[in-house]
Amino acid sequence: MIRLGEKIKSLRKERNLSQEVLAGYLGVSFQAVSKWENDTTMPDVTMIPAIASFFGVSTDELFDFNLYETEKKVTKICDEALCYRYTDRVKSEQILRQGLQRFPGNDMILNNLLYTLDEKNRADEVIALCRSLIESTKDDSVKYDACRILAKCYKENGMDDLIEPVLEMLPEIYFTKLELAASLLQGEDRYQAAQLQKNLSAESLVDMLMILGKHWLERGERDRAAVQFRIAQRVIDAFEGDELEPSLFKGTVCESLSDRRAELAALLSE
Repeated sequence: MIRLGEKIKSLRKERNLSQEVLAGYLGVSFQAVSKWENDTTMPDVTMIPAIASFFGVSTDELFDFNLYETEKKVTKICDEALCYRYTDRVKSEQILRQGLQRFPGNDMILNNLLYTLDEKNRADEVIALCRSLIESTKDDSVKYDACRILAKCYKENGMDDLIEPVLEMLPEIYFTKLELAASLLQGEDRYQAAQLQKNLSAESLVDMLMILGKHWLERGERDRAAVQFRIAQRVIDAFEGDELEPSLFKGTVCESLSDRRAELAALLSE
C-alpha cells in the first residue's frame, strides 16, 4: 500500500501545485506539508477529509484502499460501535478510534465518532471535527449530521450567535430514510429499520416534551410544565417491557433514556 505522504505528493504534483498552495488551503505551514510528504509526521485525523476534498478524491482513494472492501469493513466497525453508543460511550469511542487507525479520515467512522464525544467537555474536538466534515465530505448525510451536532454543541457551550448560520445549511425534511425503509421494504430489512427508528423516535419525542416543559417553566407556568414532563415519563415507562434486539443494540430504549428519566424526576421535584 502506498504511503500517505507519497500519495499527497503525487496528487499535488499531478496538479502542478506548490506545497505553499496546499498549506494555505488547509491553514497549515508549508513545513507541515513537507513533513507529511516525507512521512516524517502524519496529518491530524480531522485534516484528512479536507486534504481529500482539496484533491477531489475520497479518503479511501487517498489511502489507496479498495473501496468496496473498505465500505464493508467500515460498516462492520460502525455497527459494532453503535451497539455500545447509548450504554458505554467509552467502549464505542475505542472501537471507532481503532477503526480510524485502519482507515484514517474515513467520513463514516468520523461521523459515528461524534456521537461518542461529550459536547460540553470536549467542545473543541467536536467543533473541529464537525467543521472538517461539513467542509470536505461528499456524503450529504454525513454533512447534515455534522451540521446538527455542531449546532447542538454551540448551544451547549453558550455560542448562540453561531447556531442559526449552521441551521441554514440544513434542508427541511419531514421523513427519514429509516421510516421509508420500515414502510416500504420487507423482511429483515424492514424489521431492522423499524427497530432503529423506534429508538430514535422515542428519544426525540422525550426530548421535545422536555423542551416544551422547560419552556413553560421559564414562563413560570409550573402546572403546564409538569404536564409535559409527566407525559415524557410515561413515554419512557411505556418501553419498560420492550425487548432488546442484541444484533443492533446493547441496551434497551429505557436504558438509553436513563439520564432523561433522572432529569425528569429532578424537574418534577422542584
